[in-house]
Amino acid sequence: MRKLHIFVLFILLCLPATAQDINWLSFEEAVELNKTTPKKFLIDVYTDWCGYCKKMDKNTYDNKKIAALINKDFYAIKLDAEQKDSIVYKGKVFKFMPRGRRGSHQLAIDLLNGKMSYPSTIFLNKEENILDRIPGYLEPTIMEKIVVFFGQEIYTHTSWEAFETSFESSL
Repeated sequence: MRKLHIFVLFILLCLPATAQDINWLSFEEAVELNKTTPKKFLIDVYTDWCGYCKKMDKNTYDNKKIAALINKDFYAIKLDAEQKDSIVYKGKVFKFMPRGRRGSHQLAIDLLNGKMSYPSTIFLNKEENILDRIPGYLEPTIMEKIVVFFGQEIYTHTSWEAFETSFESSL
């Protein structure tokens, strides 16, 4: 019986991660991967103390269909807007900037264009140019639309308004 338990444990450990898990990367990992395999970026800008950030993790990012859509079309990045570690990007060193009670990371400030709102979701194209900045908590049904719009590059030929009226959710 013990051998059977060990065998089952071995099989479970060898299985790939489930489809519902988003493959979160650091900013540096995503940029490095993008050099050889270009893909769009989805950046979740959050803080540890943000209640809506935690709610979005639980309700939106833990949704199996949302996770599958994100993994398919994006490098997903979690960026703590208050992280202390420096990030080197496009030849510039971005650092933590102490301000007020908490402070902010320079990269988060730049990506959010100084409008610090948590959570915020940023979409970059394969060339790492900003497609959109979306502040606030996003319900799964709204996130699904946005991820399809940018992930399938519908934005290149259809307005958001036209897309939104014809979109049918799979959630």
